[in-house]
Amino acid sequence: MPNPVVSELVQRSNRLGADPRNTNYAGGNTSAKGTETDPVTGQPVELVWVKGSGGDLGTLTETGLAVLRLDRLRSLVDVYPGVDREDEMVAAFDFCLFGKGGAAPSIDTAMHGLVEAAHVDHLHPDSGIALATAAGGEALTRECFGDRVVWVPWRRPGFQLGLDIAAIKDKNPQAIGCILGGHGITAWGATSAEAEANSLEVIRTAERFLAERGTPEPFGAVVPGFEPLPEAERRRKAAALAPVIRGLASTDKPQVGHFTDSDVVLEFLSREKLQPLAALGTSCPDHFLRTKVRPMVVDLPASAPVEDVVARLRELHEEYRAEYAAYYSRHATPDSPAMRGADPAIVLVPGVGMFSFGANKQTARVAGEFYVNAINVMRGAEAVSTYAPIDESEKFRIEYWALEEAKLQRMPTPEPLATRVALVTGAASGIGKAIAHRLAAEGACVVVADLDPQKAIDAAAEIGGTDVAVGVTADVSDAEAVAAAFREACLAFGGVDLVVNNAGLSISKPLLETTERDWDLQHDVMAKGSFLVSREAARIMIEQGMGGDVVYISSKNSLFAGPNNIAYGATKADQAHQVRLLAAELGPHQIRVNGINPDGVVRGSGIFAGGWGASRAAVYGVKEEELGEFYAQRTLLKREVLPDHVADAVFALTGGDLTRTTGLHVPVDSGVAAAFLR
Repeated sequence: MPNPVVSELVQRSNRLGADPRNTNYAGGNTSAKGTETDPVTGQPVELVWVKGSGGDLGTLTETGLAVLRLDRLRSLVDVYPGVDREDEMVAAFDFCLFGKGGAAPSIDTAMHGLVEAAHVDHLHPDSGIALATAAGGEALTRECFGDRVVWVPWRRPGFQLGLDIAAIKDKNPQAIGCILGGHGITAWGATSAEAEANSLEVIRTAERFLAERGTPEPFGAVVPGFEPLPEAERRRKAAALAPVIRGLASTDKPQVGHFTDSDVVLEFLSREKLQPLAALGTSCPDHFLRTKVRPMVVDLPASAPVEDVVARLRELHEEYRAEYAAYYSRHATPDSPAMRGADPAIVLVPGVGMFSFGANKQTARVAGEFYVNAINVMRGAEAVSTYAPIDESEKFRIEYWALEEAKLQRMPTPEPLATRVALVTGAASGIGKAIAHRLAAEGACVVVADLDPQKAIDAAAEIGGTDVAVGVTADVSDAEAVAAAFREACLAFGGVDLVVNNAGLSISKPLLETTERDWDLQHDVMAKGSFLVSREAARIMIEQGMGGDVVYISSKNSLFAGPNNIAYGATKADQAHQVRLLAAELGPHQIRVNGINPDGVVRGSGIFAGGWGASRAAVYGVKEEELGEFYAQRTLLKREVLPDHVADAVFALTGGDLTRTTGLHVPVDSGVAAAFLR
């Protein structure tokens, strides 16, 4: 039977974590103390359940809790070697686990175990951190809360902070919680409901205090020329800048991007305090571990031409990298982990918005969300005082903490296509859909491009949420529609690395029955469409400077001369030669161009279901439902080709094992001798 203490804890955590005013994503932790029967002794034993390392309160389940014996955890006080060696206590938590112990205990476990309260919440609300980072925060805390909430001076999270909070609670029995200088809040209660109510009282009281006592323009006046651009112009400019910024942010290692142009961001970027506040960096450890200590800020007005912004971005990036290296050198010790990378995680462009980066889309999005939290914190602190984050040296101690490094080392090995952004045309059905699913399964972010917008959206939703796949409209025969699809890709993920030219249609007629309209339609979609898609992809890939892959789904018909197939066969031959031409031209940019020549893919194919199957069956004198088997029997392997087999070939070409291969056509036809490459 579930322990009611645990059930209440999970429910409380989910409620608190569901409201971004209470805490940021994956930020903070909650706990509850109670008893269970020790299966060895049969006697009741006091336990503490606390959110484990790396979990998120809003989505927490029981499996995300660490479970420790309270007596053993509190006995660690007797062997605590002092603040200089407090990191050793994290390993000691493992000796306090009850049974298998659940999730890995976090650095904040001591706070929850040592505070004499049955239920404890440690949260990172913007309002609480605003007071925690305001100059004179201790006095402001007294003014805001009286003696119900107590100030705790900044201390890095760990065992000593747990001792500090426990001592302050003991000395202040009237208090319901505390403001942790530079960091966040902690509240407690005798029951789960009381702890939750106290947490919300701290957060909401701080919100009201900042609103009622604060100045109306905490970021200063609007700077002329730095106002937000109109939405359509703003997003077009963002899409143009995104690949350049992503390429710069990926200098040390590839990154996925995210774009934010919310009102909160645009207002901050338009104000006179933008540069000085941004230079101070974020304060809460949860913030700067994801946003780096400070963002890179463009110092040009919103009206600046794209080419001027690009030139300035390159200059600022060099300066940022040099400054970050200097920051590392100032604070690194012989025991510090190696510098992890000097590129920015947050790039701010006035009038346009914020670009954030990470190892995957979720990480990039969350980094942006954390910087929005930081903007809110700076606004609150500036409203009642001045923003005064923790010292740079303290930020370094946390960013390059041995415990943080150990957490990073425990991260799972990335999938083969991790950090890569793929755009697949004709991806709402058939071969394209199979390719999109396979690329996403191998770690890529996928843009499902299709002529039918709703089918594109639905196909993307089948793959996963918008952190994994998005659907966009793409008429590949129209240059502006192609450019618009790529702009959506850049806004969604920062750029494009892998493009699959799959969109197509088939018209099966004898020469004398093939109309000019048939010919033009066939060539517009596949020959012209592939050209337009490849041209736009190449432009973006060259701007990124990260190389890339372009794959053409051609056909064995590019080589095989079958009957009643003049328009389709000719356009497939056009595509096949595009592969060779573009491989030669784009090689200096490390863009590889390859093709795949499938045999007729009947099952699961949108083309065959749309009439092509009936036409080809009539040509060969077989029933339409027997066409796949007919194709298989004329091959050397006597095996039917399915969409997944083509997707396998796309992955083989792009998954990292064929890094020196370009200009190649891979047959996926079960062996059609007449289509052998010569």
